[in-house]
Amino acid sequence: MKDKIFYIVCFGFMFGVLFRSFVSINLYFAIMLGGVGLAIFLLTLIFESNWGIFVPVFILVFSLGILRFSFADKAPPALFESKVGEKITLSGEIIDEPDIRENNQKLTIETIEEKVKILTTVNFDQDFKYGDEVKIEGKLAKPENFITDQGKEFDYMNYLRKDGILYVMSYPKVEVASRGNGNFLKGALFSVKEKFLENINFAIPAPQNLLMAGLILGEKSLFSQELRQNFINTGTIHIVALSGYNVTIVAEWIMKLFSFLSLNLSIGLGIFTILLFILMTGGSSTAWRAGIMATLALIARATGRNYDVGRGLVLAAVIMIIFNPYVLVFDVSFQLSFLATIAVIFLTPKIEKYFSWVPKTLKLRDIFSVTTAAYIFVFPFILYKMGNLSILALSANILVLPFISFTMILGFLTGFAGLIWYGLAVPVGFLANLLLTYELAIINFLGKVPFAVFTISNFPLALTILIYVYFVYKLFGRNIKNFFTDDIQYELSIQEI
Repeated sequence: MKDKIFYIVCFGFMFGVLFRSFVSINLYFAIMLGGVGLAIFLLTLIFESNWGIFVPVFILVFSLGILRFSFADKAPPALFESKVGEKITLSGEIIDEPDIRENNQKLTIETIEEKVKILTTVNFDQDFKYGDEVKIEGKLAKPENFITDQGKEFDYMNYLRKDGILYVMSYPKVEVASRGNGNFLKGALFSVKEKFLENINFAIPAPQNLLMAGLILGEKSLFSQELRQNFINTGTIHIVALSGYNVTIVAEWIMKLFSFLSLNLSIGLGIFTILLFILMTGGSSTAWRAGIMATLALIARATGRNYDVGRGLVLAAVIMIIFNPYVLVFDVSFQLSFLATIAVIFLTPKIEKYFSWVPKTLKLRDIFSVTTAAYIFVFPFILYKMGNLSILALSANILVLPFISFTMILGFLTGFAGLIWYGLAVPVGFLANLLLTYELAIINFLGKVPFAVFTISNFPLALTILIYVYFVYKLFGRNIKNFFTDDIQYELSIQEI
């Protein structure tokens, strides 16, 4: 009974946030809906109906989900709205590390007075750091959605809004007033990350170093348009997304490698690897989300208590959504992490039998099972989001994914060895470069095969949902059936007595 109430509460809240993400609802209506749910709940307590309690609880938490998104969906400040399209001068602070792109860099600046976040695009003529207090002068604008190369509309406005960014400025005049004003710990983490990337760039040549940065840190902003398109064409773009997928397979490989140790110690080493990943990314909220998902997947795979950890996965998702309700619909990293973690926990055990032909040497069978499960589960989502149907995607993933965990581990070792002495990073970086060269060769070759990619600019959302309904049925069908039938049978038996 407690488990069922738990899932009703969690999924009811998430469905409420999901519904409010697409439909604007009057706040008073949501409060009234919650009141109706509460009233029905009290009635079910009076009539002592166990099964009937689920409906009012769902309605109540559904309304709470609506309210949570409504509170986060605040109207932009009137003062700034009146200045849109005008040239203004503001003082603010750089609250995140500069996002270095191929042709420019982007700064997230929070104004000092109104605490409004503005995404600013600037040239490379100045060196900006996290914590810089700056004075900016330029034309204030609101972000606008745009059409991707695949013909899909990208919701750029809500993509930025999930991070609290409401406005943009293109190439304003920026002057640094003072430095070192940010959080000390966050600044220290960014410094370690910068040093880490510097070691990788020293030991691994381009463009292999760019792939390594993408694998470990999700840094793909410096990818050329051609390379990025090849990743999309081969269905391998997910390996350079900052999600729980990459770090899960690495942490699990570490745990398997040290399986001769006690279970608790091997799990501890895996979780330690996840912590290193979070630190290397600068402790961003995206990295923490991916780290939490990866930790849950790791514990599930290690202990075999999939459904116990499954509850933890659902709870972790709810907590993340409570902190930022925008992540449920508008954060691809969160969505990839959640889907990949479900695959690792629940789908992997079901497909392992199909990889009996893969040798167990160096845990290759486990790696094949985990990576294949994750790919199968995230593919419909990627097809819906990206709009590319590659007939070579499965081949590319089979050829590349088994080596990703080894590559990432060598990348971690390269970066950390360089923190001790640059010379130590060179031999490890050489080994990593061999794997990176192979992976890039596969991706670049298959990405250019004629007629291997079909653009589906509007892959139906309804079809995507149906595919995941089928996945859910195959993985959890029996549990869902028991969820609804156990209490009905209990109610019937009570009535007969």
